[in-house]
Amino acid sequence: MKAIIETGGKQYYVEEGSEIYVEKLDNEVGTEVKFDKVLMINGVAGHPYLDKVVVTGEILKHGKQKKITIFRYRPKKDSHKKQGHRQPYTKVKITSVKSL
Repeated sequence: MKAIIETGGKQYYVEEGSEIYVEKLDNEVGTEVKFDKVLMINGVAGHPYLDKVVVTGEILKHGKQKKITIFRYRPKKDSHKKQGHRQPYTKVKITSVKSL
């Protein structure tokens, strides 16, 4: 079964066995997480979410993405600013997509 879920303000197209990178979740590694904000399952869309549909997954790891560099420069003003950022993420393996 294929579904579209929402977590962390973003939407993900998932199916059983797929691995996705989502915004950092506060659960421990190895625990089960349930996504109840399901927008669509097998072509059937909700308004905005579907009732009685749960997507479960297992947390594989936490980490940080590659560093990006932000450089702001204003010519002729002697003004510049260099800043870096690494976004935290959680890797989740989807174990089941169930319609209750």
